[in-house]
Amino acid sequence: MSRSSKKKERDLLYDAILTLKDKEECKRFFRDLCTISELRAMEQRFEVARLLSEGMIYNDILALTGASSATISRVNRSLLYGEGTYEEILPRVQDKVKEQTESDSDGKL
Repeated sequence: MSRSSKKKERDLLYDAILTLKDKEECKRFFRDLCTISELRAMEQRFEVARLLSEGMIYNDILALTGASSATISRVNRSLLYGEGTYEEILPRVQDKVKEQTESDSDGKL
């Protein structure tokens, strides 16, 4: 198989992810695609990235998340030298959480 056709096959996964309609469909897709351990590892890395971006120190992150120092270090390297997507995505997620919190508090009035 040629290198370009392998790339096209790999791109199919990302194309599939982009077609997901909502959070529930996304959860179901990733539960089918990944093992529980793989999902938990990705969730943990994303939480570590969020906490690092908020300025939390390694020891506090380790205690809060249970992530190893190697995982925290790897995520920190991605934050510092990676593609820059954590910096793009984290504010979007934080905005969404803020909107949901405001919406929840409005409903309780």
